[in-house]
Amino acid sequence: MKTLTTRKYATRLALCALLLGVLLLISPGVGTESASFTWWDAWRARLGMAIPVEELAGRPFVDLNGDGTIDAEEQAGFVERAAVIGFMQRMPRTWLALQVGATLALCGATFQVLFRNVLATPYTLGVASGGSLGALLAIRLGWTLSLGGVSAVSLAAFVGALGVVALVVFLARSSRGLTSNELLLAGVTLGLFCSAMMMLVTAVSDERATFAVIRWMMGSLDPLARLPGVMLLPLVLPAWVVLVGLSSALNQYRLGDELAAARGVRVAAVQGVCVLVCTLAVSAVVAHCGPIGFVGLVVPNAVALLWGSDCRLLLPVSGLAGGAFLIVCDWMSQLCMSLTGWATGRHLGSATLPIGVVTAIVGVPVFIALLRLRLREPRTPTAGS
Repeated sequence: MKTLTTRKYATRLALCALLLGVLLLISPGVGTESASFTWWDAWRARLGMAIPVEELAGRPFVDLNGDGTIDAEEQAGFVERAAVIGFMQRMPRTWLALQVGATLALCGATFQVLFRNVLATPYTLGVASGGSLGALLAIRLGWTLSLGGVSAVSLAAFVGALGVVALVVFLARSSRGLTSNELLLAGVTLGLFCSAMMMLVTAVSDERATFAVIRWMMGSLDPLARLPGVMLLPLVLPAWVVLVGLSSALNQYRLGDELAAARGVRVAAVQGVCVLVCTLAVSAVVAHCGPIGFVGLVVPNAVALLWGSDCRLLLPVSGLAGGAFLIVCDWMSQLCMSLTGWATGRHLGSATLPIGVVTAIVGVPVFIALLRLRLREPRTPTAGS
């Protein structure tokens, strides 16, 4: 492991934060019907700056009466629409993508360190599948109660995810124990079982419920029905703080249980805390947005290849990069439908692709490229495998 100096640490974090800041800056101007106004128009409307009439000529949805001129009322209407769409629709969606992407990437990086396997993610370990099954059952049964502001769907997702994790950990604590590959196999098997149960729930649902369930299972930052009482940030923020705070301990942990314990790391406590907060955070994401794959697999591996596997840098940078990755994927999910409408001569309005579809389309070739790069590296023994 290369030495991580304070200068490198600060520079790389600042670079990722700058990239994320640029994406947030331009996000009010990116979305469906992006030709209506730019990000600069949205910010000027938000800040109360004047937008000259000359700049609005030829813009769609500005000259509403079609008389060829833009009067003061139409100009004011454009400014109001730019502010509302930019900061009440597009910006909140971007913030949600940031939270979801950061959570999935950070939890994916943690699982890869925790199980000492670069293929370990909340999805390959069955955590997300268990959470999806729990959330789907709550949606199908119409549970609407909340506890402490947390919806029944979120609670059911957490219980389902925790059940899968508990079973995997139970297998790992057997007399012989499991290797990392066997743990992955157990997680994938449990994930497939949960997926089969989700198909069973879908099969016994009526047509309308089936459509909503299938749409939700594709993963989306804009669900068909808003889940009441869902508060995402309070459920994922503790995971961010705890996992980044444990980065030094995880650096020692990846060297092996015995060596980590000799250096003062409480191995069992680190494992339990990491699994618990990751399960809580991933289940909250699944309950709100459905399953969104490849973020927790691709982003941490890309960061590790670029800047090394030091957890003090790997974890926070994976979170920032995961947020940026999902923001860009969300833009693609919105813009590709507009491009499809333009190519086919149809007006598709505000239709968007499910974000889970886009992350799969982008994530698969990226992961194959990363895998080829890893195959060129010399193989080194991994502790605990």
